[in-house]
Amino acid sequence: MIEVKCLASGSAGNAYAIDDGESVLLLEAGIPAKKILSGFLPLLPRVAGCLISHEHSDHCKGAAELASRGIDLYATDGTFAGISGITRPYRKHMVRAGEQFRLGSWTVLPFQTNHDAAEPCGYLIYSHAAQEKLLFATDTYYIPNTFRGLNIVMVECNYSLPLLNESIAAGRIPESMKPRLLRSHFGLENVKDFILANDMSTVRHIYLLHLSGNNSDAKLFKCEIQRVAGKPVTVF
Repeated sequence: MIEVKCLASGSAGNAYAIDDGESVLLLEAGIPAKKILSGFLPLLPRVAGCLISHEHSDHCKGAAELASRGIDLYATDGTFAGISGITRPYRKHMVRAGEQFRLGSWTVLPFQTNHDAAEPCGYLIYSHAAQEKLLFATDTYYIPNTFRGLNIVMVECNYSLPLLNESIAAGRIPESMKPRLLRSHFGLENVKDFILANDMSTVRHIYLLHLSGNNSDAKLFKCEIQRVAGKPVTVF
């Protein structure tokens, strides 16, 4: 079975790893590389590469240093254009939405997401070793695709609209931020719609990612998604 591990999740940084027992993929590099390397130290000999969804610093802060430490990076051309400091260009591997590729014991299919970034993407990932399929989607307000045969779902659940409105009313965040959040991040209501639009019959676990510090409620989100999906949920 695929094991999912998390070092950081949220606007302060994102760093995950998935392990199928044969090889490991890093997902995002949004914290310093030193923390990624030390946090995932036992996994490093089996790391096949690091997939990056987009160029915002909370997703790629440590990418250049990871490349200098010998880890190959995979991202779209638009994402790489926004990542500075990569001194080993041979560690950069361009990917395109809709074009799958093999990486270690995994087959990876990037797909388009919707975020205020140059060329963001999510990843549909199949493990040949574990014979399981994983979806990774973060920092998007909409996922146009539907998926079948999923076993693990890693999906952003950044905010809830009522909680966002409460934060604005209480002055915790300015109202000017609301349009950007609604057009760049996946909220609780969006996640519910996504679950209802997809076949969840083979899913064994859902991981909720990138919760907002001001506009989320981890306990509420977990209960709501478990109720709709009928599957175990972990909040990172």
